Amino acid sequence: MGEFKKKKIQLFFIYLFLSAGLVLNLAPLAWMLSTSFKPGSEVFRFPPKWIPDSLDFANYEKVFSMIPFGRYYLNSIVVALLITAVTVLLCTMAGYAFAKMRFPGRNILFMLFLITLMIPFQATMIPLFRMISNFGWIDTYQGLILPQISTAFGIFLIRQFMLSMPDALLEAATIDGSSQMRTFWKIVVPLNRGAMATLAIFTFNTAWNNLLWPLLVTNNDQMRTLPVGMALFKSSRDIDWTAIMAGSVMSLIPMIILFLLMQKQFIRGITAGAVKE
Repeated sequence: MGEFKKKKIQLFFIYLFLSAGLVLNLAPLAWMLSTSFKPGSEVFRFPPKWIPDSLDFANYEKVFSMIPFGRYYLNSIVVALLITAVTVLLCTMAGYAFAKMRFPGRNILFMLFLITLMIPFQATMIPLFRMISNFGWIDTYQGLILPQISTAFGIFLIRQFMLSMPDALLEAATIDGSSQMRTFWKIVVPLNRGAMATLAIFTFNTAWNNLLWPLLVTNNDQMRTLPVGMALFKSSRDIDWTAIMAGSVMSLIPMIILFLLMQKQFIRGITAGAVKE
């Protein structure tokens, strides 16, 4: 009985700690959502009022009237979706090659890929910008997208998942006359959907929130992405916190939708190998 009580106490403190962490993480989001419906006079009210007296959607309308928010939103969706799709495809192909195909220098080449993880983006930013500028890709979708596709982290992630895939399965497909591409699309991809979903969520999140690179390669409102537009919106006018919070709330919608659509695959991917069957 004493051991049972001890475990209950331990569970109580564990749940208490997790609940406190949840509150700390959700509090800024709750304040952001609440502020997006408040008039400007109530933003810095003390003590703060978490639930506004009425839901005022004027702040959301204000965002679209003060900046080309719709254009920023469209650019971000196009850029993030294309970066995610191409990155997942290329990293899955490369991960399959490094995990299951035999060719000279495979391990050395893979180590070189891993070494690039140690190089900060700031070290390659200027040469990369000069290349994009020489290609004439400033203020273009290709300038925004191509430098951000196929990351070493993505290749490493997919490769680690594919190492657990039975070689006998691939050998059986080869014996049956399946080509490498057919084996890849019909066997490898279905078996690694969890890893691909995990990479897709990470990649989309990074591309959607990226500020530095789009800030460098865009000069006009027609090509700016949402993070750049919101940053310039804040710095070019008197800070209207209610409008900024309304824009921030709307910027969360694609990430929430993506996670809801892929949460089963994502959870399966991050827990793969954690439990022995």
